[in-house]
Amino acid sequence: MAGHSQFKNIMHRKGRQDAQRSKLFGKLAREITVAAKMGQPDPAMNARLRAAIISARQENMSKDSIERAIKKATGTGGEHYDEMRYEGYGPGGVAVIVEALTDNRNRAASDIRSYFTKSGGNLGETGSVAFMFDHTGIIEYDSSVASDDAMLDAAIEAGADDVISSASGHEIYASQETFREVAKALEAKFGEARKAALTWKPHNTVAVDDETGEKLLKLIDLLNEHDDVQNVYANFEVSDALMAKMGG
Repeated sequence: MAGHSQFKNIMHRKGRQDAQRSKLFGKLAREITVAAKMGQPDPAMNARLRAAIISARQENMSKDSIERAIKKATGTGGEHYDEMRYEGYGPGGVAVIVEALTDNRNRAASDIRSYFTKSGGNLGETGSVAFMFDHTGIIEYDSSVASDDAMLDAAIEAGADDVISSASGHEIYASQETFREVAKALEAKFGEARKAALTWKPHNTVAVDDETGEKLLKLIDLLNEHDDVQNVYANFEVSDALMAKMGG
């Protein structure tokens, strides 16, 4: 019976992973469609679309699925999504920004507000925490692509604002205005980045205790589970032990 129980547990986890993967692919496809609809359906001429396709490739989304998502943007009718940004404070007064693509503003706002409230936080007005972040471009490469010095030199030459290198890779930051050109220059030198997108980078991060950190990580997981939510950003740090406990 023990073996049977273990098999059921593995199947349950696999089913959950498959469901999460399906949800992730849905979100990636939605971003590709919206990006293609807002600009040209050619990634070479549309920086946001190119970033969305890179993200999809990193998650092993098939070429056919990517092409279908682009074609959706050029078709008549179909879904219409509004880009929404929600801002508020989570447990411990930590600032949280939520980006969403939704076909029902009222549903999205109501759900997200309830998540904040249940976690002990509160949803604020647009702009209530954005001033604590820079809306900037980020380009990421694996650490094996170049040495720290070589990446720093190339990023400076390309016009980047900042470079953070660590064992997990290189993070290159560029303003919204220069992001596309910096990404192109680095791609010409090092190949396609593992990530190239706009992000909300906090000016400062706050350390929280494990109890607060656990509540915050649960809130972020809950937000990410929502079909309409594309990205969640927050300005806090937690211990490595808690990240390991929470599976991060």
